[in-house]
Amino acid sequence: LVVLGLSAGSCYGFGTFGFDIHHRYSDPVKQILAVDELPAKGSPEYYSAMVHRDTVIKGRRLATANDQTPVTFLDGNETYRLDDLGFLHYANVSIGTPAVSFLVALDTGSDLFWLPCDCSKCVRGLRTSDNQMIEFNIYSLNSSNTSSKVPCSSALCEQQKQCSSPQSNCPYEVLYLSNGTSSTGVLVEDVLHLTTDEDKTKAVEAKITFGCGQTQTGSFLNGAAPNGLFGLGMDNVSVPSTLANENLASNSFSMCFGSDGVGRITFGDRGSSGQGETPFNLRQSQPTYNVSITQVNVGGNTADLDFNAIFDSGTSFTYLNDPAYTLISENFNNFAMEKRHTSNSSGLPFEYCYDLSANQTSFKYPIVNLTMKGGDYFFVNDPIIVISLQGGDVYCLGIVKSDNVNIIGQNFMTGYRIVFDRERMVLGWKASDCYDIEASNTLPVNPPTGVPPAIAVNPEATSGNANNTNISGASPSITSPSRHLKTLFYALTFALIPFFALI
Repeated sequence: LVVLGLSAGSCYGFGTFGFDIHHRYSDPVKQILAVDELPAKGSPEYYSAMVHRDTVIKGRRLATANDQTPVTFLDGNETYRLDDLGFLHYANVSIGTPAVSFLVALDTGSDLFWLPCDCSKCVRGLRTSDNQMIEFNIYSLNSSNTSSKVPCSSALCEQQKQCSSPQSNCPYEVLYLSNGTSSTGVLVEDVLHLTTDEDKTKAVEAKITFGCGQTQTGSFLNGAAPNGLFGLGMDNVSVPSTLANENLASNSFSMCFGSDGVGRITFGDRGSSGQGETPFNLRQSQPTYNVSITQVNVGGNTADLDFNAIFDSGTSFTYLNDPAYTLISENFNNFAMEKRHTSNSSGLPFEYCYDLSANQTSFKYPIVNLTMKGGDYFFVNDPIIVISLQGGDVYCLGIVKSDNVNIIGQNFMTGYRIVFDRERMVLGWKASDCYDIEASNTLPVNPPTGVPPAIAVNPEATSGNANNTNISGASPSITSPSRHLKTLFYALTFALIPFFALI
């Protein structure tokens, strides 16, 4: 797992720090954690399990120096979307003295960073399909020369009412709404090993406060964030806040979400010229990366619609309330060229899916674009999911109807370097492949012209679901042999969700 983890970085003086993030479904990681007795990758049950995980995530407590050089984790700034650990990005972080590595899920919707620690109930390893045991590191206060417990008198101790005295160890408890899922323990302080982006030999040791997770319950015992959760929210206890308060990095960070599952995370990254931007909607209680959307465009059809949404890296898909959900979904359906999938027995978690014929090698789907407060456009590169069913393949609009908060999930952020600028209080975005950040900064932010195996277009009028609507700017169909490759990619990226879905 350490090998699969992300390269870490640290800050030297005033700088930026980054580390690679890995999606649990990416090629670098997917061969390690192949677990049996799970829904088949790419099956309806697989996606249903993913949506269930997202539902649980939404129950958590949502996040509550101008010339600095960006920094990252010591092991590098790559992150990975690991197939076998759910549709989330993971990074390898090094903590303590001597340094010990942990594979943690990265979550902009949470604040507290916690690790399994001297635990009575936690996940200590995973068994692979060939009966090999992959063991996780467990943090121990006694094993680190730089560790200390945080007293109740600390400003970061939020549960002082449970303390017997100011000198007592500060307890913490993170509660989740589903299945009695929680992490409890005490707050501790230790060294997070970072490095600068500019000079990987310049190591920086950042003293951070995190949760020593002595007891995990519910879904955490079934593999959800099995080796820790790295909160990236706005609260003072989060690592980005600590790095900024200690003048180790600017109060900003970025996450890049590559289409192949490999990404980047960099602390102190304040974005670049030409990026799109929109202000955060600040709320004094439980501040989040909440922004306003003023228009939606589906298939070339623009409608004014004012609603708020949270950009959350810990959620797989995009969740919207009405009227946004109905407006986007029904317009997508009006312009979709394939027949809508109507079977009630498929078990699909998505409402708007469309049948693909057995010999079909390409298809068109309507573009989905958002206009943010301030007027900048956010073009959704990959709004669809291809799923294999017994009766054939379907593609689905990757939006789920929400009954509370609106969330822009990872699927909508794919293909972008997203900047969470807490200093200027703006969200920034710029098209990127995540491999060469500097080079990718020059990529234009334009509507997608094609995404194998489909091409996103403003569709011309058809006799199918277009309702005789005449839309100009239609693009010709592009034949591509890679549709099933994309199906395989999504299948690989969604396996093992019941065990490893982040809660």
